[in-house]
Amino acid sequence: MIGICTKCGNHQWDKEVKGDEIHCPKCGNSWKFIRLPLFILTGCSGIGKTTTAMEIIRRKAEFTVLDGDMFYNIMPHETEEDYYDQVEQIGSLSKNLMQTGLPVLWTMAGNLDKLSKTYNSRFFREIYCLALVCEEELLRARMRDGRGITDEGWIQSSVDPGIWHGKWKPPFEQTAEQQKCPTFKEVSFCDTSLIPP
Repeated sequence: MIGICTKCGNHQWDKEVKGDEIHCPKCGNSWKFIRLPLFILTGCSGIGKTTTAMEIIRRKAEFTVLDGDMFYNIMPHETEEDYYDQVEQIGSLSKNLMQTGLPVLWTMAGNLDKLSKTYNSRFFREIYCLALVCEEELLRARMRDGRGITDEGWIQSSVDPGIWHGKWKPPFEQTAEQQKCPTFKEVSFCDTSLIPP
C-alpha cells in the first residue's frame, strides 16, 4: 500500500526512496512514510528463535514479531527465485506494517544473503540480523529434549558445518553489493545457553 502512488496510481515496484520520502518516477509525486529498521532473528533449527520471539512478545516489547516460515509454508520453495520471492514478501509486508510506527522483527533461519538485494530493502532505515548461537552439545540437547526431535539427519544438518554456534561467517560476510547498501548491518551473535529449550 505505502508504495502505491496516490496521484497517478502507479503500483509498480519502481519507487525511489530518499530519507523518509517515496518518489514516483512516473508522475514525480513524493510522499512521506515511516522508515524504520528491520530486525531479523536468525539461527539454526532448535536454537531458540521461536522461544526468544515469544519472550519478546510476552514482554510486550514495541515490535511486531512474525515468523518467516509463514511464507515458506504458503509459497513455492524449490528454487533460488522462490526464496527471493519469499524474502521480497517479507520486505513488502514489513514496510506496510511499519506505518503503524512499530519496527518489525522476523524469525528466519536462512536467506539472509538475499535481504539487501530485494526491491523492498530500500524502505528500511537499516536491516539488523541477530544470530542465536550455542555450543554443539547444547544444540543437540535443545533439539532432542526441548523440541523432541529424533530425526538424526535433521539434528546433524543443524550441527554439521558448525555454522550456527559461533564458527560460521558466510552469508553474514557482506558481499560488495551489500557493502554498498547503507541499510545492511553486521550480524550480532547471541549465545542461547541461557534460553530454556
